[in-house]
Order: sequence, then C-alpha cells, then structure tokens
Amino acid sequence: MSDPTPADVERYIAQGLACEQLAVEGDGRHFFATIVSAEFEGLSRIARHQRVYRALGDRMREQIHALSMKTLTPAEYAAAPAASATHHHH
Repeated sequence: MSDPTPADVERYIAQGLACEQLAVEGDGRHFFATIVSAEFEGLSRIARHQRVYRALGDRMREQIHALSMKTLTPAEYAAAPAASATHHHH
C-alpha cells in the first residue's frame, strides 16, 4: 500500500466524522491534523482521539502512530487565539 497523502487522510477522517474544520499536513510518514467537530463536545482528549481513530478505521492502521492531532469543539476553536489557527508544526 502506498503512503497516504494529507488529502487522503483528510478524506478518511471526513468520511467518518462530521467536521466543521479539517486540516491535515504531512509528508506521507508523519501527519498533523487539526480537527474541529461538534462530536467532540463533552469528550476527553483521549476519547476525541479514539473517535478519530474510529473514523479512520483500518485504512490507516499502519500509519496511525504517525498521526498527531489537535481536536477541538467549535466553541474551543472559536475561543482559540487567531494566531494558533495559522501556526504550523514542523
């Protein structure tokens, strides 16, 4: 199986999770996803990550360890300083 592109990862997540905002950066080996979903309301950070893993299912079982996530509810996203929305992790 070829390495997924950030666009693939984005599509996988979007298929399994209703996202308000979704951005994935990566080089095929390591990915960083910013995910804003109302489904995260009331969930702990761990539970949010598990919810994303469920959305990804088996498609990324091999690559899942290389995925970093920032999971936010729409309210948390709205409250975050604008700078964090444009901040890039390398």
